[in-house]
Amino acid sequence: MKKEHIQHLYWRAAFGINPKAMQSLLDKSRKSVVDLLFYESSNYIPLKIDTPEFDTLTFEEFNETKKIHRAYIEKSKLKVKELNHEWIHKMSFSNETLREKMTLFWANHFVCQDRFILYIQKFNNTLRQNALGNFKDFVKAISKEPTMIDYLDLKQNRKNKPNENFARELFELFTLGVGNYSENDIKESAKAFTGYNYNFEGDFVFNEKQHNYDFKHVFDKAGRYDGDDIIDIVLEQKQCARFICTKLYSYFVNSTLNQAHIEDMTDVFYSDYHIETVLKYMFTQDWFYSPEHIGTKIKSPVELIVGMSQIVPVTFKETEQVLGIQKMLGQILLYPPNVAGWKGGKNWIDSNTLMLRLKLPSALLSDGKIDTKVKGDFYDSFSKYYENRKGNTKIKAFIDWDIFKTNYEEVEIEDLNNYVLQSPINKGTLNYLNRLSKTSKLDYCVQLMSIPEYQMC
Repeated sequence: MKKEHIQHLYWRAAFGINPKAMQSLLDKSRKSVVDLLFYESSNYIPLKIDTPEFDTLTFEEFNETKKIHRAYIEKSKLKVKELNHEWIHKMSFSNETLREKMTLFWANHFVCQDRFILYIQKFNNTLRQNALGNFKDFVKAISKEPTMIDYLDLKQNRKNKPNENFARELFELFTLGVGNYSENDIKESAKAFTGYNYNFEGDFVFNEKQHNYDFKHVFDKAGRYDGDDIIDIVLEQKQCARFICTKLYSYFVNSTLNQAHIEDMTDVFYSDYHIETVLKYMFTQDWFYSPEHIGTKIKSPVELIVGMSQIVPVTFKETEQVLGIQKMLGQILLYPPNVAGWKGGKNWIDSNTLMLRLKLPSALLSDGKIDTKVKGDFYDSFSKYYENRKGNTKIKAFIDWDIFKTNYEEVEIEDLNNYVLQSPINKGTLNYLNRLSKTSKLDYCVQLMSIPEYQMC
């Protein structure tokens, strides 16, 4: 498999690949490389943080008084931040890179938010566990998650007073897309999801007394349906497979859609709704590796942060700094902007975030300090974040340059850009790079990560 194709695959299906790892793949076929990617992510390893104050907590203790309740909520918020930090670390250092990339993808598809750490952690691991599995099982599992039940008001969906929020988002955002269902389909489906609840431990509970057992009429079918039945009926619509494949194509291939390729993916996915099957199909097609798709995607803030760690391993020491960087870049994991999630693409870039992106490598890797003579948007926003904190603006992180030196040992400094960058270098940037002193591979690497072309993958 060609070097540029391996890089493209690993930037889209993972978070990048170093030269040493890539060297071992050059003599393999495309199918073998793709199979290896899936094999490395075949195991499900949950993401868990220590939560001793919540593991044995009872409902009575949690709600003993308003003051105690608020105290636990505040503790939970801190644990959610810690989970965010550990998720960044897991994406940066896990061997299951495809599973982690897909967990990130599904987190922006099945969007929800909560304040209680145990439910959030459970939801995140449900995404991780099902990320490459059967989509039908996935949707059913999501519908029974306490975080989703809270976020889309399934608790308020009762026999005599149905709440349509979950049914509407199930159709519009999770399975079919706008315009591929009727208002009556939503109203009838909402009745099927009545009685959905959970206990304090986060286990799904079906409240029979609150379930509507009447006939429901959905997509020209009628029956005494429950929620799982509705999901089965929805997935019988080929539009569901088409909707998911369109999102996969936009995320992994190109936001400019090729309907013929999407339709081919749809045929594959519709046959069994197995996520791994359709991804393998996509990653082995010639069109996936077409030059028009390589280096054309703007990295999300998380892809940018984690991708840097694939080149030079970065271990953040302070949770608040990890969140502060995400906030300034415009994407805080576990804190989506709304039920539709982050729009992505060009929405990641504006004058403020671009300046921050260009200065972030030097801030992280050059002794963790802001290195700029002219105080611009990045300096100002970074300083604002720190204005109420003691100490200087140094980012506290462990940078493992020894790993970088080992992985890039065989790469000549003049050839470094061919391993760090995916996007073609424009003439102005190329002139700038040619004027730089190339005496230090470490310094030159930081400079390469500080140009606009590094924002693309």
